[in-house]
Amino acid sequence: MIERRAIGIIDSGVGGLTVAREVMRQLPHEEIIYFGDNARCPYGSRTAEEIRTFTNQMIQFLLQYSMKALVIACNTATAVVLDEVREQLDLPVIGVIEPGVRAAISASRTGRIGIIGTETTIRTGAYQRALKREKPDLYTVGLACPPFVPLVEHFMLQTDEAQKIVAETLAPMQAEDVDTLILGCTHYPLLAPLIQQAMGSHITLINSADETAKELGALLSAQGILAPDEGGRAPRHRFFTSGEEEIFRQIGESWLGRPLELERRELEPLYLG
Repeated sequence: MIERRAIGIIDSGVGGLTVAREVMRQLPHEEIIYFGDNARCPYGSRTAEEIRTFTNQMIQFLLQYSMKALVIACNTATAVVLDEVREQLDLPVIGVIEPGVRAAISASRTGRIGIIGTETTIRTGAYQRALKREKPDLYTVGLACPPFVPLVEHFMLQTDEAQKIVAETLAPMQAEDVDTLILGCTHYPLLAPLIQQAMGSHITLINSADETAKELGALLSAQGILAPDEGGRAPRHRFFTSGEEEIFRQIGESWLGRPLELERRELEPLYLG
């Protein structure tokens, strides 16, 4: 029987497209079903209960499709709900924190690693704990960067204003003498040129998307459910957003380099309370 179930990917908005792009590159025969909750983005300032509710709504939406694995391509949601989602679902669930941690430890020469992320991701200390579990003697420092996600969601990637905001926000991290910086939000790789410029060319930026796709491929291979090459048959990728369709399409097609099969779907209730 040919394996045609899809990879589900969820994110608070367009940031998870950085993971989707790596999955397409590394696993070119796999189909993707993606949901970006742009209408309620950013998640970084949300309560844990809101994040839990929103994440479960996206998962329930994707479960109506034939899905063989789920990637929580949102660092904030990974930090808050990964373990409980793994317990609830009878399919493999991958987050983006642990793959990024392993890549950062491998890349660091001095053992001084910085993490930038949303307020919730930094507040939970999920990256710092994961880094210390792997290597207790590491020096780790986190910095919340609330302005970054709105810059990406509004497609302000190459503007003078974005350059100024990124440089000012990263000023505290520049003083920490780290040699490796984890982009602890999947939106942030879209700002990588500005982040690199602000931090300096000697700093190694870690984008967890690459490692997440590698882990996904290894997991699918181990379970014998990798999609085969069907003689040139192109996989069908479907994208859904709860927010503005045209902005999502503009960012997505620019980043992925291909037209998107995209639909707007509201998740109810749209807001808690």
